[in-house]
Amino acid sequence: MSARSNRIIRQTLTIARRDFVATVFTPTFLLFLLSPVIMLSFALVGAGGATSMATNAADKAQIVAIIAPERQAAMRATDARLRRLFGRSDQPPVLTFETPGAQPASQARAAFAAGGADTTAALYGDLAAPTILYGAQGRGDSRYLAELAEGTLRAAASGARPLSAATFKPIARARASSGGHSQAAFFSVFGIFFLSLLLSGQAVSTMAEERNNKVIEILAAAVPLEAVFFGKLLGMFGSAVLFVGFWGTLASQIAAFLPPGMAGGLGEIGPAIGLPLFVPLFFAYFAMAYMLLGAVFLGVGAQATTPRELQMLSLPITIVQVLMFSLALRAAGGADGWVTRFAEIFPFSSPFAMAAHAANFPDVWPHLLALAWQAVWVGIAITVGARAFRRGVLQSGSGKWFKGRTAAVADAVSGPSIP
Repeated sequence: MSARSNRIIRQTLTIARRDFVATVFTPTFLLFLLSPVIMLSFALVGAGGATSMATNAADKAQIVAIIAPERQAAMRATDARLRRLFGRSDQPPVLTFETPGAQPASQARAAFAAGGADTTAALYGDLAAPTILYGAQGRGDSRYLAELAEGTLRAAASGARPLSAATFKPIARARASSGGHSQAAFFSVFGIFFLSLLLSGQAVSTMAEERNNKVIEILAAAVPLEAVFFGKLLGMFGSAVLFVGFWGTLASQIAAFLPPGMAGGLGEIGPAIGLPLFVPLFFAYFAMAYMLLGAVFLGVGAQATTPRELQMLSLPITIVQVLMFSLALRAAGGADGWVTRFAEIFPFSSPFAMAAHAANFPDVWPHLLALAWQAVWVGIAITVGARAFRRGVLQSGSGKWFKGRTAAVADAVSGPSIP
């Protein structure tokens, strides 16, 4: 290796260490490191409010059965038995009984117009052929009332005695299920998308800030711009690795703090390729996605001179990245088609799609080809980004074409100079 190459490598690592220290050893990075906790807190507050509203709406709902008093005890017992089939969040509305009057049909219609609880469905008539009225949100509740009528008659025919007594025994799977592979694929795609977009987005604001402060010009006077670009990319990747390592360590221990039932459910979620091989593959695909997106963002940040330009330039990249995320979600479903193959081959969606491939399929050799293919495009993205970086840093304001067009328009407006 030549002396010039050694010097460029040292300069690149110096810039990387400078950016890493300037990013990590600040109170702002601590807030950034804890940003998932802040976002999760807001999500929990919002979810709590939505759950409270849903609970209040469910508490105000009811289903009405207008049947003879001698049938009500049997239907109440059937209702208690059937409710055990539902989870806590999808319980049917409270069952209310009314004694039929002279006109049960009018009585059932009046239940919908009465104040107090909101009636979603009402049953009246003979249980062998009942009539059930239901509102706009009560179609499922009407079916539940129909099943209550059927269960009440069956209980009366069998003497209201249970005909079987089941014994329930929990069992843990020896390996993840097929549905667990799909869930692991979705989490891997979402994780890489979220981390790469969250962490690489720092490059735009950092570059624009240092350009406005003239720090880039000072660095460019002492160090080749290519070394500045690579160093900044490596420094930001180092802070990203620290972020991923911190939260990855916490996530790996989450099962120890969960109830046994939830921990068993998490045990059914896993990659088909195996966790020991999936972890380094996930990190490798995250590195590829980060380098691709980070190089693009650095190049974009070097072109922006104002916050308005920064937003206008970074928004299309974010939109494209969301499209790549949507495309990779198709591959996460495990469907073998041309859309999945396109997502696995297209450079900007390949890291997401191949992470999903590792979760869905146990074969290893496609990942060797994919990582080599993505490494080529990372090199291309870094090369193009470095040239855009050089063009943006060495020129303040807009590019040559825009400056030339502006000067031509100014000359045409002012006219020829008069000696």
